[in-house]
Amino acid sequence: MKRPALPAALWALLAGNFVIGTGVMVVPGTLNELSHSLQVSAATAGQLITAGAIVMCLGAPLLAAVVAGWDRRLLLACTMLWYAAGHLLATLMPSFGGLLLVRMLTVVAPAVFTAQAAACAGLLVPPEQRGRAVTFVFLGWSMASVLGLPIGALVGGHFGWRAAFGLIAALSIASAAWVWLKLPSGIRPAALSREAWGRVFRSPLLMGVVSVTALQGAGQFVLFSYFAPIVRQSLGADATQMGLMWAWFGVCGLVGNMVVSRYIDRIGAPRMVLVTTALIALSLLLWPLAITFATLALVLMPWGLGCFAANSAQQARLVSLSPALAPGSVALNSSGIYVGQAIGAAAGGWLLSHDAVAWMNWVGLATVLLAIALSAAVDRAQRRAPAFSA
Repeated sequence: MKRPALPAALWALLAGNFVIGTGVMVVPGTLNELSHSLQVSAATAGQLITAGAIVMCLGAPLLAAVVAGWDRRLLLACTMLWYAAGHLLATLMPSFGGLLLVRMLTVVAPAVFTAQAAACAGLLVPPEQRGRAVTFVFLGWSMASVLGLPIGALVGGHFGWRAAFGLIAALSIASAAWVWLKLPSGIRPAALSREAWGRVFRSPLLMGVVSVTALQGAGQFVLFSYFAPIVRQSLGADATQMGLMWAWFGVCGLVGNMVVSRYIDRIGAPRMVLVTTALIALSLLLWPLAITFATLALVLMPWGLGCFAANSAQQARLVSLSPALAPGSVALNSSGIYVGQAIGAAAGGWLLSHDAVAWMNWVGLATVLLAIALSAAVDRAQRRAPAFSA
């Protein structure tokens, strides 16, 4: 039987996530250019990732409460305009300190958009399509890795990081217009009460899933944050080669997310999380073999297949656990993503500055294995309480 088509509004949300993801990943994609232009070390420039992730981590749940009663059409369109203004302002910053401050203000937009788009997607379709809708919207992040990140890296490598940031500002304006035109007005998910937020925080299952997300992010970003300087140093990669590397990683990410979107409702989100996280762990285990561009491509393949797909599966897992609490749990899951990025980027920066690059993949692998163990434990707990309803 042919599955019913998803609402057209989901395409606008997917496009918004594409722009959001491109903007978030523009820093690792242009880390070499940022370091050279602002005359700071790669480890210092990488703290743009850490600082931004901290803002997104804290902002996602706090802003979810603040904007709970807003019309989602107005909220998401204005969020993209804020993103555009922040990236334009960043191009005018002459120093690392100024850019750091502007970056922290700019990433308020991802703290709002990704979580609210996922929760909104769940309200635009029948319950039996929620997993598919959430993972479909999250395909925007995979597309950002396929197109946005490599294009940003190429533009940054050939024309400077300011040009790459300017490109994201233009895309943000276009995305704001698309959201405004396609998303129906009047979508106002019921605001979570203090009691409901308490139920989210007191739920071992929901908080366990969020903790898995944080561990996944931390394990990956120890190494992911510093791909550009590491690959340039070890393989002598130029801007074009870096762009191709990011594109390959992104193609794998898109394929992985498409597979998850197609099969997640059939095999279940918990099992999909285990599979995708195991793929990430495999790449971290094999990282020492990436001594040529060919072996690097092979090592990155499982990671790419699992990276964005794991996040999609986690979002769908939370929505399916408790649709009523999804605005809160999905916002906390976004916080989990970003706290993981902050911890991972900070740890990776410390290792990089202490000439311990060889330890990066092992630290990341240990953290991802913890995520796998915790995810399996949460799944067992859920099966013991099948009637769970937060």
